[in-house]
Amino acid sequence: MDFNALHHQNQPLLIANVWDASSALIAQQAGYNALGTSSAAIATLLGYEEGERMSFDELLFMVTRIKAVTSLPLSVDLESGYGDTTSRIIENIHCLTQAGVVGINIEDSHVVNGVRSLDDAHTFASKLQELTAACPDLFFNVRTDTFLLNVEDALEETLYRGQLYAAHGANGFFVPGMTQPDSIAALVHHVPLPVNVMCMPTLPDFSTLASLGVRRISMGNFIHAAIQAKLKESLCKIQAHQSFADVFDYENN
Repeated sequence: MDFNALHHQNQPLLIANVWDASSALIAQQAGYNALGTSSAAIATLLGYEEGERMSFDELLFMVTRIKAVTSLPLSVDLESGYGDTTSRIIENIHCLTQAGVVGINIEDSHVVNGVRSLDDAHTFASKLQELTAACPDLFFNVRTDTFLLNVEDALEETLYRGQLYAAHGANGFFVPGMTQPDSIAALVHHVPLPVNVMCMPTLPDFSTLASLGVRRISMGNFIHAAIQAKLKESLCKIQAHQSFADVFDYENN
């Protein structure tokens, strides 16, 4: 089944967000049908803050290593494109497709001096139309940060942007931070795109999301963050107990 078709099944596509070759292999072994990179996790892995602080070449290297070990469909979180011009973003996307990538996330916001802000909707939609025209075989999952940024009238603004982006070539619509069932249902009803939600503490369970019409569920960087927290806990235990005994506790669990 191709990547686009995975977004049109009865059950939502649960996508494994990975950050390197080993996490991609584990996701494949765990039975996932598709992978997505986490830009935040890769940035952390390489010692950067999120917000395109790493270079596109560094991102591309990580993508090629992931593709070297798995044949699963891979979508790449391209943030806002890693380019100051639309032509540069198109070049970046072509590099990704040559590496075997079948989809991207691209967002309608930018991080400047550590502060994220929404782009003008029409300016972004025009850019999106150019990107999708230049890369017609790629799945464009468009992310809007209306809920993450707590904008005024977030649902109304999200519906407006979703409809606008659908008319300008988007293949999917990603709204991280949206967790309320009534808001999700409204989005599914009014936006003619597969709706993607993300792991959050208050996100409904997967069966509820399926009943609401959600088509894709992402993990963001939360799995990577949980693993990092576990790593810190393990290292602290070794230091505190002056022993490696805790390292092998998993064998008894």
